[in-house]
Amino acid sequence: MRSTFAASLFTSAAIALAAGAALVPGHASAEDMIVGLITKTDTNPFFVKMREGAEAKAGELGMELRAYAGKYDGDNESQVEAIESLIAAGAKGILLTPSDSAGIVPTVRKARDAGLLVIALDTPLDPIDAADATFATDNFMAGKLIGEWAAAKMGDNAADAKIALLDLNEAQISVDVLRDQGFLTGFGVDVKDAGVMRDEDDPRIVGNDSTDGAEEGGRRAMENLLQRDQGINVVYTINEPAAAGAYEALKAFGFDQQALIVSVDGGCPGVQNVQEGIIGATSMQFPLLMASMGVEAIRAFAESGEKPANSEGLDFFNTGVELVTDEPVEGIPSIDTREALDKCWG
Repeated sequence: MRSTFAASLFTSAAIALAAGAALVPGHASAEDMIVGLITKTDTNPFFVKMREGAEAKAGELGMELRAYAGKYDGDNESQVEAIESLIAAGAKGILLTPSDSAGIVPTVRKARDAGLLVIALDTPLDPIDAADATFATDNFMAGKLIGEWAAAKMGDNAADAKIALLDLNEAQISVDVLRDQGFLTGFGVDVKDAGVMRDEDDPRIVGNDSTDGAEEGGRRAMENLLQRDQGINVVYTINEPAAAGAYEALKAFGFDQQALIVSVDGGCPGVQNVQEGIIGATSMQFPLLMASMGVEAIRAFAESGEKPANSEGLDFFNTGVELVTDEPVEGIPSIDTREALDKCWG
């Protein structure tokens, strides 16, 4: 099943890259190629899976992978240092999940000026064309799917919902904004400006809080918002670790049965939480695929000079998203947890 899915994501343009590479003589062999992977952290399971995908593909292609990560989500300084190290090492390209989508841009520009191909993974740069390419989930759609599902599950009660939004942080990072605004749009909230979080005036929103994408952050944020309103019955979370923390806080207060939790990631632990009823629905991403495709694109660029193409109608290459729930609703395509556990983060 995974091979069919992956094959469908390779456009004719991507296939042409590999074909073109074989026609260009005199370039460095794969064994001479260094490819860099720079993630936000090395502890989040999402980035662990991304590294696994990059390592496996680099090994398959005979390339050398050098992996770096920030000390925490938001650590731009460590990512800057990693890019500079890769430039000095003569790397052919860099795969980057930026902690600061705008703040990292000057250093990315240095890498591109030095001849490296820079591909953003999962989180677009600001502006998005500061990278040569972006391989990512359609994060707005990921949020929109869980928003539509939550609204449909609540039915008429959605009009009187009390919504808690557990974001990443206050930095307005692109992936954070896209998921948050996608969820609200799907739920039927007027987001005012889809490029900015936290400017809504819908009375159903109890508030936003920051989680740093971590379980402890999710617990703390949920506790803070429950102090504002103990009637919260819809909880959006930036990712599944934050959702797990939110659930623990709700359970401690005795509110775990009143609140519908939705999230984004689709990691195997998150899918299991859907199966156990902790999370109502989640949007599944494919980080291993993002990273493995990124390594292939860097090799093709090093051998042919060709850059990867965007998906039709988008300014990035869409690596896919699927809604996961065991409580499907009519009109919203989804897969159940049994199927999702066979696909999670493939």
